[in-house]
Amino acid sequence: MKAIKSKVCKSLPIGARVNVVDNSGAKVLQIITVKGYKTRTKKLMAAGVADLVTGAVKVGDPEMRHKVVQAVIVRQKKEFSRPEGIKVRFEDNAAVVLKDVRLGMPKGTLIKGPIAKEVAIRWPNVAKQATIVL
Repeated sequence: MKAIKSKVCKSLPIGARVNVVDNSGAKVLQIITVKGYKTRTKKLMAAGVADLVTGAVKVGDPEMRHKVVQAVIVRQKKEFSRPEGIKVRFEDNAAVVLKDVRLGMPKGTLIKGPIAKEVAIRWPNVAKQATIVL
């Protein structure tokens, strides 16, 4: 994973449900953990745009339901700022399920809707599948 320069607000705590916007078969994902998050005792982990999360599929195809999967957050409702001073926010919270975490390969072949530029920097294979990068 590459570092990003944007100050992304971590607005999705553990237990948050996010939409899955690829054609992997999952529809809704509940966040279980956030990879690489350091915190003080008894404080909940939280995720933001371009973070790698582990989640449980709550709604989706029968073969995908109740599976624990790795995913990348591609959109969040809470606004975050970029180094140029621009503030960015999206209409919903969304994630993309990964097949191979080391390579960053998404499980689906199509990503619906825009993804953040920070995701394209950190996860280039996810950006290849996306139609719009904002």
